[in-house]
Amino acid sequence: MTDQSNPIDLATELTIAWLGNPHTRASAEEVLPFLQAMHDAVAKLTTPGTPVPEQPATTEFKPAVTARKSLASPEHIISMIDGKPYRTLRRHLASNGLTPEDYRQRYGLRADYPMVAPAYSESRSALAKTIGLGRKRTADTFTANENGNSEAAADAE
Repeated sequence: MTDQSNPIDLATELTIAWLGNPHTRASAEEVLPFLQAMHDAVAKLTTPGTPVPEQPATTEFKPAVTARKSLASPEHIISMIDGKPYRTLRRHLASNGLTPEDYRQRYGLRADYPMVAPAYSESRSALAKTIGLGRKRTADTFTANENGNSEAAADAE
């Protein structure tokens, strides 16, 4: 499309492109109203000084539950967005287009407001400890991993 500022030409080009689409099935009666609608839209966009109604930048969000109630159970955290319980809020917040910081700011929560339920955090921690995550390697373990044989480290003792 060429860079034109005439609303009539722009509306005509848009209508031609719309009619040129093989998936558009339009009767002759539909073309004139579509052309008029395109002309009105282009004229509105190209008219300088047309005040655009601005929406308020800050929207007040009403929490579904109180902060105290959201943390009442150690098994889950109740979301202030929809009032549903979650073990972890991170994925729920991402699906709503929020980061934990945005969520805390939106509802006036402290910076240490948890995103994971305490019981879920403890169970994950216990699981990690049972499989040995977070421990430093010992010399015997290191030797066994280098040789690829855990019995080699046991025989060295």
